[in-house]
Amino acid sequence: MSLPPIDIPLGAMRFNSDSQKLEYWMGSAWMQIQTFSPNLDGGSRGFILGGSYSSPGPGTHNQIRFVTIPTAGDSIDFGDLTHTTRDGGSCASRTRGLYRFGTGPGDTNDNVDFFTMSSTGNGQDFGDMTYNNRGNEGLSNQTRGIFTGGDNDSSPRTYFNTIEFVTIASTGAGVDFGDRVAGGNSRTGTGSSPTRGVMAGSQTSPYKQIDFITIATTGNSQDFGDMSARLANNCAGACSATRMVIGSRNSPARHIDYLTIATGGNTIAFGDMLVDRSSFASMSNCVRGIFAGGDGSPAQFKEIDYFNIATQGDAVDFGDLPYDNQQTTGCSNGHGGLG
Repeated sequence: MSLPPIDIPLGAMRFNSDSQKLEYWMGSAWMQIQTFSPNLDGGSRGFILGGSYSSPGPGTHNQIRFVTIPTAGDSIDFGDLTHTTRDGGSCASRTRGLYRFGTGPGDTNDNVDFFTMSSTGNGQDFGDMTYNNRGNEGLSNQTRGIFTGGDNDSSPRTYFNTIEFVTIASTGAGVDFGDRVAGGNSRTGTGSSPTRGVMAGSQTSPYKQIDFITIATTGNSQDFGDMSARLANNCAGACSATRMVIGSRNSPARHIDYLTIATGGNTIAFGDMLVDRSSFASMSNCVRGIFAGGDGSPAQFKEIDYFNIATQGDAVDFGDLPYDNQQTTGCSNGHGGLG
């Protein structure tokens, strides 16, 4: 093979007819260009995990249900978690979903289940986190899952500021990541880009605080800004790679806010949810966000509504769960943390 001319400019490109690949000149050799397909429309599946219901019942269940995010319609049965649970948190890669158990059966616990998102089937044991709780929430990028906060569901109530992480593709115990600057918290709204995780609001003071972490680097969270109102009663977030949309039923009722993940600052009004709810599931595919179920005290909801993440406005009807479902959580195989 003949040597290339010495006057090739650094970074020059060529098409290699043998490999059928683009290459660039790095000064001493031609290197193949690695292609990357951004997750512009995300994955197609969103999941609703565990929860409690008033009819038939009341009771706590272990069901996993899913929706096809680009297509409106009612949820479909996927399988079961390893035991009944409510008030848990979840996160996902493109292929695997994780659920960190909350309350049930009988008490708070530290178990984590996993399931393969492209098929249907039951959850399997992943490992245990470092402490028992309920009201925790999750966020993730493609490789690392983060679980944060929660409370001990006892009197006197203890709220946790702990952040833990796991490697989604493996199984094993949770590892300490750091602490939330906002202090002890429960039922916060979460979202992520591939590099940054955001945690917004809390059931306990400081109700409106938002903080963030760099997912790849362990350490304490840092201040991001504040919610525009006290959206503190069981927030839930859906996101693209750049924008996080947060809903909650507290002051004002049915309110939705949004923030830009890469830049700190306070949230901005987005619109209203279809129903006045808390304790609901959220999921997204970078284009469309979905909220499902929830508690209206005294009413509970089976409604599912959706919104376009990039466009401010009110959520509209998507479909229904087969029963009212509160104290639930959601994840998807196409959220903003996956790129």
